[in-house]
Amino acid sequence: MLKQRILTSLVLAPLALVLVFLTPLDWFSYCAGAIVLLGAYEWSALMGICKRVQRLGYVALVGVLVALMQWHWPVDSLWQQGQLLADANYVFTLSFAWWLVATILVIRYPRFSDAWSQGLVMRGVAGLLTLAPLWLALNVLRSANYTDSSQFGSFLILAVLGIVWSADIGAYFCGKNFGKHKLMPKVSPNKTIEGFVGGLASAALFVVGFCYFNGIDPSLWLIYGAMAVIVAAFSAIGDLLESMFKREAGMKDSGKCLPGHGGILDRIDSLTAAAPIFVVFYAWTMTL
Repeated sequence: MLKQRILTSLVLAPLALVLVFLTPLDWFSYCAGAIVLLGAYEWSALMGICKRVQRLGYVALVGVLVALMQWHWPVDSLWQQGQLLADANYVFTLSFAWWLVATILVIRYPRFSDAWSQGLVMRGVAGLLTLAPLWLALNVLRSANYTDSSQFGSFLILAVLGIVWSADIGAYFCGKNFGKHKLMPKVSPNKTIEGFVGGLASAALFVVGFCYFNGIDPSLWLIYGAMAVIVAAFSAIGDLLESMFKREAGMKDSGKCLPGHGGILDRIDSLTAAAPIFVVFYAWTMTL
C-alpha cells in the first residue's frame, strides 16, 4: 500500500505542477472544473446514491452550478484593480460559514448526524458547498495579478498546496512517532492530537520558508505563519468532514481511481477547505 501510495504521488505531483504553472488560464479553469466534477461523482456515492444515472445527475447539477459561475465570473475578470469582485467575495463568505458549521458537525459527531444523514438533500447541499467554492477559489488564485505576472497566481496555489502537503506530512510523522491522544476517534480513529499539532507546526514552518525564499518582508512572517496555521486547521476539517461522510456511507475510500490513495475526493478533501479559506485571507490582505 505504501509503495503504491508513493508511486501514485510521484505521478500526481508533477502533473499538479504542470497544471498549475504551464496551463493557460482558460484551460486551467476547465481542468479545475473537471476535477471538481470527478469529485462530485464520488460525493454522490457518499450520499448513498447507487444508480449511475442518478450519480451522473448530481454531477450535472454541480456542473450547471460551475458553468453559471464561469459565465458570471469569467476567470480573467475576477480581479478588478487589484481587488476581488465583491459578489465573488460573497461566495467565500458563505464558504467560510459552511466550514464553521462543518467544524461543529465534525467535533460533535455523531450527535447531529440525524439532521443531515437521513436524506439526500442535506448531503447533496453539503457537496455543493464543499466542491463549488473550491473551483472558484482555484480560479481566483490562479488569475491573481495575472496581467503583471502570469505565474504569480501559480505561486499562490503552490503556497496553498504546500500548506496542505506540509500539514499532511507533519501530521503523519508526528502522529506516528508521538501520537498518544485520539483527535476525533468517532470520525477518524487513526488521527491524533499530536499529529494535528505537528501538522500545524509544519505548515507554519513551510510558510516561513516560503516567505524567506521569495523575499517577503520579515515583519509579515508572523502574520502569514498564523494564517497558515488557520488554513492548515481548516484543511484538517476538510479531511475529517469527508471521513465523517464516508463513515456514514460505510465506505473506506471515496473511489479507486488513484492506487494507494483511493479516489479524487481522498486527495482534494483538505484542499476543499484550505483553498477558500486561503482566498479569504489573501483577499483581505489586498485591502490593507
